[in-house]
Amino acid sequence: MVEQRKSWLRRRVETALVGGFTRAYATVRVDPAKFLLQLRTAYRMPISGYHGVYSLDLGEVDSVADSVIRSGMKVAAVEGAGLGLGGLITIVPDLGILSAITMRTIQKLSLLYGFEFNTDEEIAELWIAAASAAGVDISRELIEKEVVNKFVPRVIQRIAAKAGAEVVEKWAGRVIPLASAAIGAGLNYWFVRAWGERAKAHFRQRHMEVRQRSQQRELPAGVPASLPTTGV
Repeated sequence: MVEQRKSWLRRRVETALVGGFTRAYATVRVDPAKFLLQLRTAYRMPISGYHGVYSLDLGEVDSVADSVIRSGMKVAAVEGAGLGLGGLITIVPDLGILSAITMRTIQKLSLLYGFEFNTDEEIAELWIAAASAAGVDISRELIEKEVVNKFVPRVIQRIAAKAGAEVVEKWAGRVIPLASAAIGAGLNYWFVRAWGERAKAHFRQRHMEVRQRSQQRELPAGVPASLPTTGV
């Protein structure tokens, strides 16, 4: 009986996540100009454009990333507490909103680490990061084989399948009406934190790769990349 309930719940979760992320892809976008202004005013980052983050101390960028994730976690927790009062009845709208919050958090992390999403390749990279946040390994070869409008739906399906199994074990507690609000808040909080941390790790790694390539291009001929260029 328990397994049947989990199987039913998993199908509902997967369907809700597919719908939520699909709508997020079509309608939910972080405005790069407004977010840049927020980074400059609220976080006091001395940059005129996103390329400027590569000249900042990486620890400073990481600190802002942690703040962005915490902000998303708080919004998700409030949303989860409100809709959580309905238990399983509200799981579909809950996951739709949660998908939007999660994608906006991932988009902000992408911009923060210097990766905009203006081209099809950049949009595909954003969804590779989302897949990585869900624990799904997406081959970059798919980007070369498919246009982004075909690539993204396939990624969303794989994200939903992977996340569905992970979420159901934790979300099953929402069948308890009196505890639904607290559970909904806690689970949404966990969801954004887990995905945010994974997405941060993905973008941070890509960011470091760009920094390393830039440093290698600046090295004088014959100087190994692992050795300092000053102080000799």
